[in-house]
Amino acid sequence: MAIPLILASASEIRAQLLQNAGVDIDVQPARIDEDTIRASLEAEGATPRDLADALSEFKARKIAEKNPACTVLGCDQVAELGGVALAKPRDRDEAKAQLAQMSGQTHRLLSAAVLYHDGKAVWRHVGVVRMRMRDLSPDYIDSYVTRNWDSIRHAVGAYKLEEEGVRLFAKVDGDYFNVLGLPLTELLSYLILRGDLDI
Repeated sequence: MAIPLILASASEIRAQLLQNAGVDIDVQPARIDEDTIRASLEAEGATPRDLADALSEFKARKIAEKNPACTVLGCDQVAELGGVALAKPRDRDEAKAQLAQMSGQTHRLLSAAVLYHDGKAVWRHVGVVRMRMRDLSPDYIDSYVTRNWDSIRHAVGAYKLEEEGVRLFAKVDGDYFNVLGLPLTELLSYLILRGDLDI
């Protein structure tokens, strides 16, 4: 890329996806108060999709303000069940409660990305995946959270599909990259169209 791409996220999987695709990146996680921003947006009636998009933009803008000549990518992911956004679990009990709530249900995983350049948003996308969870027994939920807590504690919905979390699901409709938290093919298409990547 002629202009450096900064990933405003601490997500190792997002960084790895971009690097695996041959995109040179610099990682500068944006430190924002997600809980406060989220609460404010929800109080104003923001949809889960709007939440994911807005949080992505907050992250991109924060890092772009410090790096005006660079292109900055902000990302966020929200799980939506019945029109309600699920947050990352605060503790094991909340993780178990979320999984019990999603058990036997279909929820949506919304993976948002926003690119900033020259102080403004130049591209945005929200990828949507529909995920049907199996009927989970309380015993399995308890043992799953106990075994996987260190890995899932920062995961939307208290699971990671790329790990044991795949056992939780009967059906997944959508792009696997969106499940991992990044609408990668759409992002690459934009960067190629803009001339930042060769093809």
